[in-house]
Amino acid sequence: MRRPETVVEKQPVRSKSLTPRPVKKPTTTRTAASIRWQWPARGKVISRFAAKDPLRKGVDIAGEKGDSVVAAADGTVIYAGSALRGYGKLLIVKHSEEFLSAYAHNHKLLVKEGSTVKAGQRIAELGSSGTSRNKLHFEIRRNGQPVDPMAYLP
Repeated sequence: MRRPETVVEKQPVRSKSLTPRPVKKPTTTRTAASIRWQWPARGKVISRFAAKDPLRKGVDIAGEKGDSVVAAADGTVIYAGSALRGYGKLLIVKHSEEFLSAYAHNHKLLVKEGSTVKAGQRIAELGSSGTSRNKLHFEIRRNGQPVDPMAYLP
């Protein structure tokens, strides 16, 4: 004699590992590819990044001639000079294979190409080289393309 077949419906298995956990927001800096960013100068942001405007590839921060410009993250200086038109005295710091930061319109550069810099280290004096007012023009570039620094700065 044949037994009747029993149909067992499988219930979904719930795993504790799928339970969403609250995400902690960093208190002082945002990270990008293990880079901890910080503001490169103190002052009011007077111009913001605009993706479609070739003249607004970063942020402009107002200040006084001689104010400190600091490295926004650890890295190596890969350019120090004034040969790039429109940037005045410029520093470019490489933070990883993916990220660079640029600091333009300085009065005085305090580091040279090849220098290793730490986040918060004074690297330049704010000025007006290549522009009509004292300000720092700051850019972050990811894979060579300008990105909005406000998305990375605390």
